[in-house]
Amino acid sequence: MDMNYKTIKLAVAGVALTLVFASLSSCGVRDENTPGVEFMPDMYRSPSVENYGTYVIDGDTLYSAMLPVKGTIARNYLPYTYENSAAGYEAAGLNLKTPLDMAHRDIFEKDGEVLYGKFCIHCHGASGAGDGKVGLKLPGPPPAYDGALKDLSEGKIFHSITYGKNSMGPHSSQLSVEERWKLVCYVQKLQGKKEPVDSTKQVAAVATPTTAGEHSSGGHH
Repeated sequence: MDMNYKTIKLAVAGVALTLVFASLSSCGVRDENTPGVEFMPDMYRSPSVENYGTYVIDGDTLYSAMLPVKGTIARNYLPYTYENSAAGYEAAGLNLKTPLDMAHRDIFEKDGEVLYGKFCIHCHGASGAGDGKVGLKLPGPPPAYDGALKDLSEGKIFHSITYGKNSMGPHSSQLSVEERWKLVCYVQKLQGKKEPVDSTKQVAAVATPTTAGEHSSGGHH
């Protein structure tokens, strides 16, 4: 009987000491953002670097969102050489040609059709007639691809998708270079230009957009 009583007293004393320790460890915290003793803190305290944050590592202040060093170009990245201007638009129309192998044009057109359905159909319409649900609500709906834009060159189409034109905003942040060229292929199909292109005679122009000048100059192709 005495043994059981002693065991109960020890158990109660152990619980009391645990409670005292827990209260002391939680009350002595100076940093209001620190909860005190943490069990597996990585489960709810993310160690990741967040966007647009400032961090001090080994005494150096680092910013998670930084521009590239001036005058440098990232590996496997080439700048788009045509400016977002009327002169750049005309130059692209004269000199910029698709780098895609047109022997696989049918595949590119199918991929372009999918992209068109996601990014263009709401304004330009399913057939490219400018009768999309959004386009019809614009002050001036986009011209038809098989009409006023029938002879628009691939360079001008790519330039317009990259920078935007008139009411259409830029799409370079949403579509990769390859996706934009695939979209150009499908737009040409809507223009009625289905004849194959001799890729050996094309100019392999650089078609990666610069980070500057990505803002819309307004407008449709």
